[in-house]
Amino acid sequence: MSISPIKVIIERINELSKKKKALGLEEWELGEQEALRQEYLSFIRGQVTDTLSKVEITDVSPLIQ
Repeated sequence: MSISPIKVIIERINELSKKKKALGLEEWELGEQEALRQEYLSFIRGQVTDTLSKVEITDVSPLIQ
């Protein structure tokens, strides 16, 4: 069983977050943390877009009557 790339990203984000709380982060670590967050958000946006592209509206009834 292989670990998905997004899980690796989440684990690293969590590691950096814990270190930030305990010791603080160096400048390069802050940059890495932000880059990982942006990659994670991009992944989530892609998942939402993919899910919504598969949605079909079958009944077009007005919500307010």
